[in-house]
Amino acid sequence: MCWNPNAQDRNMGETGKEEYKMQSFDADTQQLLKTALKDPGGVDLEKVANVIVDQSLKNSVFSKESGRMCYTIIQAETKQSGQNVFRRGLLNRLQQEYKDREELRARSVQEWVCYVSFICNIFDYLRVNNMPMLALVNPVYDCLFRLAQPDSLQKEEEVDCLVLQLHRVGDQLENMNAQRMDDLFSLLRDGFLLQGGLSSLAQLLLLEIIEFRAAGWKMTDAAHKYYYSEVTE
Repeated sequence: MCWNPNAQDRNMGETGKEEYKMQSFDADTQQLLKTALKDPGGVDLEKVANVIVDQSLKNSVFSKESGRMCYTIIQAETKQSGQNVFRRGLLNRLQQEYKDREELRARSVQEWVCYVSFICNIFDYLRVNNMPMLALVNPVYDCLFRLAQPDSLQKEEEVDCLVLQLHRVGDQLENMNAQRMDDLFSLLRDGFLLQGGLSSLAQLLLLEIIEFRAAGWKMTDAAHKYYYSEVTE
């Protein structure tokens, strides 16, 4: 499967003027990214794509917001030259990591959950005719299904990642393929009801996302009070 780079993107208005978390990069890399955001023709955009993916696998905070940076670079390149060098490099690298996802998880659960956060972030931003990229739907689903397996449900960081991504893109995914979402939540219900050894936090997170979807991907006032009142008190 080849992931199509010829995708349009959501209208984000003044995104290019927003600040990005670049403190974790060295000075040269910060300058590379700043140039890419403003003058993409002045840098090696395939290198930029690899830098962003590499950092997204290492830094959980960056992985959650890097899609916004990628969106801005894609918009800037399209406006400047009409090319899609950065988008093509980005999707090729995402596809490479997707193919090696089991090895990635075996090597580092932290990098694995960062990758899932990143691909969901990209899925949330890239659009084709104002719809999510069809080519990303099954890869994103596959990642979420992996997080719903019994061994992953034993790890709080994977459960937390799963629930966060479903909050972010669950409704979009369901609109694209409702049957796979039904199958995913069947796994989650079985995990919640039948699987032993889950931590209290994992059980709470699973119950919350099951109820969240049942309410139409919305948090009811009663659910918010139940799940979050003790945290804020």
